[in-house]
Amino acid sequence: MRRDLHPRCAWFLAVILAWPAALPVSAQQVVDRVVARVENDVILLSQLQALSRYQKLVDGIPESDEQILDRLIDQWIVRNEAEAARFPQPSPADVDRSLDRLKRSFGSPEEYKTREKESGLADSDVRAMVESQLYLSNYLDSRFRPAAQIDPQAVEKFYEDTVVPRARARGQEPPTLDAAREAILELLIQTGITRQAEQWIKESRDRLHVDNLLNEAAR
Repeated sequence: MRRDLHPRCAWFLAVILAWPAALPVSAQQVVDRVVARVENDVILLSQLQALSRYQKLVDGIPESDEQILDRLIDQWIVRNEAEAARFPQPSPADVDRSLDRLKRSFGSPEEYKTREKESGLADSDVRAMVESQLYLSNYLDSRFRPAAQIDPQAVEKFYEDTVVPRARARGQEPPTLDAAREAILELLIQTGITRQAEQWIKESRDRLHVDNLLNEAAR
């Protein structure tokens, strides 16, 4: 069973794996169109806009359209591979837990609802994003965790070089190595998974035929 990602190591997965669900397009928005072709598939402007809204909810400000399109291409690679492998969707309970973690990352429930409204997303839109992100991150974890072998000495080094100095810098007593060992091990495993996933996606992109039509879509 997949373990929850440590916040630092989840960064790479979080920024690429929020595959946008089909969201309603308001009357003030342009008609939907293709912004990229990936092999025999397409990425739509509505998908780019949806991920932009989700980034606004989570981070306060979205990336540029070019950066978001890059995320969507990365997501296409992971999703295509996961679906070909018939990787199972997350359970509703797992989605609920991930959605709760997202909401708790805000200062208060009121702050979350305000940001959600500002982003233009409905509750169902956010849940669809979270479910898709969880599906793809679960797949990457399943694919690369077995190869993420961590030397016990690496755990001890991280403890001495990172955990202890950070605790003392905050004026806190550092935890014992035994108390911190499991969390450090998972952190290092997630770092290894992230590194492998980045390399795999890069190599996969080099083999893809991609037509970037974003500029054409903007005209």
